[in-house]
Amino acid sequence: MTGRIFGAADVASDITLDPQVCIIGSGAGGAVLAAGLVAQGLDVVMLEAGGHFTREQFTGDEAWSFDRMYQERGARATEDLAFTVLQGRTVGGSTTINWTTCYRTPDRVLAHWAEHHGIEGLDPDTMGPHFESVEHRLNIREWPAGAANQNNQVLLRGGQALGWDPHLLRRNVRGCVNSGYCGLGCPVDGKQAMGVSYLSDAVRDGLRIYSNVEATRIEHANGRATAVHASVLDPHTDRPTGASITVRPKILVSAAGAINGPALLLRSGIEGGGLVGRRTFIHPVCGVAGLYEQPINPWHGAPQSVGCHHFNVRGPGQMGYFLESAPLQPMLASTVGSQFGSEHSAFMGRLGHVGVLIALGIDGFLPEDVGGAVKVKADGRIWLDYPVRAPLLEALKDAHLNMARCHLAAGALEQVTLHSDPVRIRGEADLALLADAPYGAHKHTMFTAHVMGGCGMGGDPASSVVDTEHRLRGFENVFVVDGSVLPTSLGVNPSQTIYGLAHRARGFVAAAV
Repeated sequence: MTGRIFGAADVASDITLDPQVCIIGSGAGGAVLAAGLVAQGLDVVMLEAGGHFTREQFTGDEAWSFDRMYQERGARATEDLAFTVLQGRTVGGSTTINWTTCYRTPDRVLAHWAEHHGIEGLDPDTMGPHFESVEHRLNIREWPAGAANQNNQVLLRGGQALGWDPHLLRRNVRGCVNSGYCGLGCPVDGKQAMGVSYLSDAVRDGLRIYSNVEATRIEHANGRATAVHASVLDPHTDRPTGASITVRPKILVSAAGAINGPALLLRSGIEGGGLVGRRTFIHPVCGVAGLYEQPINPWHGAPQSVGCHHFNVRGPGQMGYFLESAPLQPMLASTVGSQFGSEHSAFMGRLGHVGVLIALGIDGFLPEDVGGAVKVKADGRIWLDYPVRAPLLEALKDAHLNMARCHLAAGALEQVTLHSDPVRIRGEADLALLADAPYGAHKHTMFTAHVMGGCGMGGDPASSVVDTEHRLRGFENVFVVDGSVLPTSLGVNPSQTIYGLAHRARGFVAAAV
């Protein structure tokens, strides 16, 4: 069978499809899974709510990219608007707009899952071959120190001076030109996003992808999914065109991500004993900006090439966090702070000399840390509730102090926090000002690009949504293969974990057909 990527214009009237497998979502999980299934000769249809875009359209225009390729046009947020949630919405999902940082799942995290969540078969030896396979296909390699941009050199230089052992990151790139515009779609296909790697392989082998098609409801009875109902969307307005697609597969796979996936199940009346949507984790992020004498040009060069895990594991009852750098294209930079008028104009005027450090909280490992919850409102809108609890408040405060220390050690002339009333730091003596600053929701800018959980995997049916083979509990023919199955966050960027899990899941799904 010849594969193809269809658009909204190709579905002018209602159609019904009867493949062996239907995969909802084309991101890290769905793409890796699909490539493996069609390579085995299976007939697979994939539904993707976002549009299909290629490098010819990736011109570095921030407004175009956020409008076309991000969930809710870049405005997705938690219910209380405390956290901005950056996720992809395009063929290839978030891999099209992520910053290419790749880590294997840490051994200590796999051990925690085994001990506390009863997950068997995810030990380092078992996962090793799966990680090796995706590393080969995606060319995941350490980015050379000499190619690290000045923004990342801030973390490397400051972290080394403080004895924190920062390290070079691994990236899924081939032929990268170090443009720095990974978050807007790679203009040279150097980033090995799903669209130019696993999805390309899968379409060659027969995968049919329907873009601009949003799955709205799963029809089910007696422990089996019988149909997926989906609406065709206008690619310009995201409104239904009136045409629909009904898919009646033997096997259904949800790979729609850790917000849209649980929401689809909930809209379909699948609650998993009240567990669907629960224990949603986000690696909550805060940041501090530093002004340097030398040019930083934070919009240029690989967005992330240095990391620091010195604070991953802290004292008893304390939430850990890890440090990275974040790129600042002008539009993104203009939205991260709380300054107005002349102060905002001055900040933007000095953007070429600004470096940004970010701290990402590691949620889900403390007994009392249950994360947030995905819910669906009566009108169908998705609600992500993520309360800021005491351990996170303490971690935010500690992270601000250590990011400020790192900027000073790297030679920053001045720093500004992202508080509503920014704290300005020009020397060691000013660090004390951070002790009295407020922390938490609406006190300073917070965001996330890593959403995990909501359909947690586990060995105990009473506390997990999917079993250790990704099968949705209570269903014979439904699997979940994306970041929603993670029972905690990771303490590292999640893309490679999802690639590896999807590679492992190929055998389970194929055997069920």
